[in-house]
Amino acid sequence: MDGGVYIFIAGALLLASIVGSKASGRLGVPGLLLFLGVGMLAGSDGPGGIQFSNYLFAQWAGTVALCFILFQGGLSTEWSLVRPVLKKSLSLATLGVLLTTGLMGAFAHYAFNLPWLSALLLGAVVSSTDASAVFTVLKERQLGLRGEITPLLELESGGNDPMAVFLTLTLVALLQLPDQAALIPNVLASIPEFFQEMLTGTLLGYGLGRLSLWALNRLNLQFEGLYSVMLIALALMIYGATDSVHGSGFLAVYIAGLVLGNADFIHKRSLLDFSDGLAWLMQIGMFLMLGLLVNPRDLLPNAGLALACALFLVFVARPVSVYFSLAASRMPRRDKSMVAWVGLRGAVPIVLATFPLLAGVPGAQTLFNVVFFIVLTSVLLQGTTLTFVARLLRVREDAPPRPVYPIAYTPTGSGRNDMAEIDVGPGSEADGTRIMDLKLPPDALVILVHRGGEFLVPKGATTLQAGDSILVLALGDDLRAVQAKLGQQQARPVLPGQPKLKPPKAKRGRRAGQP
Repeated sequence: MDGGVYIFIAGALLLASIVGSKASGRLGVPGLLLFLGVGMLAGSDGPGGIQFSNYLFAQWAGTVALCFILFQGGLSTEWSLVRPVLKKSLSLATLGVLLTTGLMGAFAHYAFNLPWLSALLLGAVVSSTDASAVFTVLKERQLGLRGEITPLLELESGGNDPMAVFLTLTLVALLQLPDQAALIPNVLASIPEFFQEMLTGTLLGYGLGRLSLWALNRLNLQFEGLYSVMLIALALMIYGATDSVHGSGFLAVYIAGLVLGNADFIHKRSLLDFSDGLAWLMQIGMFLMLGLLVNPRDLLPNAGLALACALFLVFVARPVSVYFSLAASRMPRRDKSMVAWVGLRGAVPIVLATFPLLAGVPGAQTLFNVVFFIVLTSVLLQGTTLTFVARLLRVREDAPPRPVYPIAYTPTGSGRNDMAEIDVGPGSEADGTRIMDLKLPPDALVILVHRGGEFLVPKGATTLQAGDSILVLALGDDLRAVQAKLGQQQARPVLPGQPKLKPPKAKRGRRAGQP
């Protein structure tokens, strides 16, 4: 076929996935499942008939895509919300992954007579929750989960890939050992290596994130569009530099994104919008490619094994690992149960399943097909029932979206001021008071008032009412002084890419700046 035909097909597949994602909300089916479906329909067993079996390219492309997805996940994470759940997420990302691997391995070994190392390899490949799946499904469903559930899920899914990668590569290496007597010494030797990878990834992620922040604010580029290219370059360099010194590149890009997302830098609004669009492109492209990679007819011979493993993973391995990892936490049981149910598997297990294939491990093709079936089952079973389970466990907080304000704010990187949205609380000093009588700090500027679905341009004589949402431009102590007068403990930054800020319990409109 002509090159133009291939380009047209690529564009058509992307468009079909985008249209499918719009329909997914009405159908109650996660968008990523439709992306996989479009890829499978376009593949060799579908009407499209596209032949694609390049596992090496799929592994490379999947790694790059996950790099940008995790980078965007860090950019959109509010540190003040994830800091209280840091210990819990670390426990889930390490101990939880290890327990899932062991439980799945034991089940596959005793139920289906798989050799121990092969069974544990299957467990390791499907042991981690998938960042792209969790970020996408939570964004689509807009569940409004209470308390620490959402930040814990997002931080866990962003940080548990390194453990799964390490376990997978270790088990692949052990399966290739000619002398099984060297098995235990090799396992013991790999333990310090894991901690070294985690420490290196953490330190380089933070250090290179700070360096990236400095570069964005100090390198005065002539055209704004070049900053988007620079962001891509920084993410790739952070991953590549960390991986080249045997650190966890995935952990490094997530932490670097976290550092950047919680600081001010030039063109932040446009760069966060660009990064969000890039992450969507990576997710769609990755799931399309993985859908092309599998032949549906190859899934049927091992459907029984795969379905049994999937159900064991969802109903036994994941809940046990969550409850054990969070045993020391005072987190309510209902919240832990919701965390256990949102154990979505996605692209990461499929990408990890290509490692045994490329290494020539016996039975690797069967493993790949089983893993793909497990991912489909997880997304279909868990992804479509999140809303129902959240209601059943009573862990939802109704929080309609905030209003979209008709103005934009772009930080300059100097950190001189912040734009925030603050609600006027009933009985506060501002309730029923004119703005001019509030005696706000001289450097605090009230820009806009949202009331009853309408926007008011404020004047000194404008009387504020309980339930109003106002946009304020202020800095530090001045912003806190305005919050005190309006009766709200925490202001909401008016910036894109921060959807995880906990909304107030009272009924509100959409958060400012949210698309």
